[in-house]
Parts: sequence; C-alpha cells; structure tokens
Amino acid sequence: MSEKRYRKLETAPELRRLMQWHYLSTRHLRFGRKLAWVSSGAPVEILRAMDVVVAYPENYAALCGAQGDATDLCQIAEGQGYSADVCSYARTHIGSVLDATHAPLRGLPEPDLLICCNNICGTVIKWFEALSLHYRVPLFVLDTPFLHDGMTAAVRDYVVGQLGDMIRFVESTTCRPLDVRRLDEMIHCANEALLLWNGIRELCRARPSPLNAPDLFVCMAPIVVLRGTAQAVRYYRHLKTEVEQRVKDGVGAVPNERFRLVWDNIAIWHHLYRFYSHFSKYGACFVADTYTGSWSQTVSKGDSLASLADAYTAIYLNQSLQQRVELMAGMINDYQAQGFVMHNNRSCKPYSLGQQVVRQAVIARTGVPGLIIEADMNDARSYAEEPIRTRVQAFMETLEAV
Repeated sequence: MSEKRYRKLETAPELRRLMQWHYLSTRHLRFGRKLAWVSSGAPVEILRAMDVVVAYPENYAALCGAQGDATDLCQIAEGQGYSADVCSYARTHIGSVLDATHAPLRGLPEPDLLICCNNICGTVIKWFEALSLHYRVPLFVLDTPFLHDGMTAAVRDYVVGQLGDMIRFVESTTCRPLDVRRLDEMIHCANEALLLWNGIRELCRARPSPLNAPDLFVCMAPIVVLRGTAQAVRYYRHLKTEVEQRVKDGVGAVPNERFRLVWDNIAIWHHLYRFYSHFSKYGACFVADTYTGSWSQTVSKGDSLASLADAYTAIYLNQSLQQRVELMAGMINDYQAQGFVMHNNRSCKPYSLGQQVVRQAVIARTGVPGLIIEADMNDARSYAEEPIRTRVQAFMETLEAV
C-alpha cells in the first residue's frame, strides 16, 4: 500500500479543522480562564466543569512526531542536559519549551497550573516537576495505585480522596468552585463520545476492516484532548456514519485485505504510514490495538467521583500483565486476527517491559504468531528501516505459509 493507494477518510478535513481549533483556542479563546497542562490520564472532566482550559503536552509531542519535528526538539532538550534515555514525548515537549521558535505552533501557550496522573507512567511526574520549576506554576500529582488484582474498595476510596484534593487544589488556584451539575454534564458528554469511539473501533470486526491502525491512531486525538466536549461528540458521530457506510459498501481500509492483525503499544508517529505500508503490501490490516482503547473506559452513573476513580485507575497501563494478556487474546479472537505485532518502544518502559512474557502467553492462548518490532514512538533516530523491513517480511511469509 503506497500512501497514494491508501483510502483516506472523508472526515479527515473535519478532524484537521477540529484539532487546529483546539490548539488555537488554548492560545486565543481563553477569555480570562486559566490554562492547565495535563497528562493524558488526568480526569479532565473535573477541570472542564471548573471552566479551566486544558492542553496536553503528550498530544502536542505526538503532533510534533507526526510532522517530523520531534527528533530536532529531542536534541534541543538533550543539549540542555536531558538524557536521551528519557521518554521522547517528554524530550520533544521540553525541547519546544526551551526553544519555541523551532516548534510547531511555536509551542503550547504558557500554563497557569499543571496536573498529572501516574496511571500511565512515572515519567510524567518528573517531567511535570521540571515544567513546574521552569514556569514557577503550581503542580498537582494525582496518585492512582497499580491494580495488581483489579479494583478494590480501599483503592477506590483512596483515589476518591485524591480527586477531592485535586478539586480543592484547582479551586484555590483558579478561584473557581466546582459545579457538580456541570461535572455530571461533562461526564455525560464524555461518555457519549466514548460510546461512539468504542462503536467505531468495533466496526473493524467487519471483513474487510473499514479502518487500519493509522486511521485509528489519528482519529483518537479528540477522545483524549476534547474529552467531555460537544465538539468531540459531533466529530465521532460523523466519523461513525462514514465508517458504517464503508462497512455497508464492503470498502476496506487496505485494498484486498488478506490478513488481520492486532497492534500493541504507541504508534510510531514519525513513520506512521510508511511503517504500516510494509504490512499492507501483503494485504495485512491492523484491525484492533491496545493503544486507542486506553481511553475507552466510560464513567458509570452514580457517585461522580467514585465513577471517575474507577475509570481513571483502570487505565490499560495501570493493570497487571495478566490483564494485558486477557485483553490481547480477546481482541485476537473477537476480531478474528491471524497474528499480532508488538512495538518494543524504547521510550515507553511501562508499555514495553514485560512484552516477551505477554507475547508468549498470547501465543500459547490463541495459537497465532506474534512479532516484536524495536523502535521509538517519537525519536526517529531509533528507527532502522532495513532491519524492520526484513523482520516484517519474514513474519508475513510465516503467515502466508499457514
């Protein structure tokens, strides 16, 4: 599949306009409201209910990666003493902070407060601490215990207490009280978008699959940065209508789909379409993945804080390897996949450590082969084209021989 042959979505311009509006609004449409930089696993519904504008350094870093600017920004951060072993999202964003003139959109507008949650990794804590020192703005760290054996009442109560502390922190920083009714509205709106997004992902069970991994990775942006907004709901309604029509017409994202695969880990943003072209030229489509489902937890009705505690503590990366095995094996069965590919992501240790254990367990459970590819989500210096091409070729020849 060359990029010219790739079936692009008709809603792609709408998504592009929506994301442009999002980034412009954080800079120009605040109207006196405070701006918070937040990690991707932070409970943004609370902030939006308190009329706080939010921006996501991780999403911005991914944008830089997709535009081919991340490696230069990483080098700027490294030139100021940040180790090359630090997460490339962190280095990309910190590079944009240190030298905004070389960053897309000239970086993000300066924050008034920072909020991060360790449900995705521990790096965000030190990353946001560095930002707090740089800008001299307050930081709140939301702690979610790791779920070794699932959610317990003790963990839920602890996280609810943390959320209460977070609300008081934001109230004291912004002088805006939490409107509980507005919080319920934000949760309802977030759930509506999440149900649409989950429905879109489930449509990929069709043969041929209407979407491939690059589509899913690009289209996931609003479910992260615009969670709880009417704009996200409207976009996903339009996207779902288009994807449903593809299913009805028998239109696949990959022409002449022959193989169905599952993906594990963050996208390789700097080679997004080129990397997956190595698979699609064999007629292979990635019909499901663990990454775009990381924001799929809806918030149940009832006690808002308890429901938020459940949803944000149960993030994919905050659960045991056994839970990951269960999820991947379930995807392979549900989407009738013939194999899976795991990105051994140099930057994301929480996502990548334990992959060999998960791979062996999933193979034993499902009987389908699994490939591990070594790269980095944002730093192109860790991407070796020829070794990857060779490994993909050997893997696909294995599938063809079955």
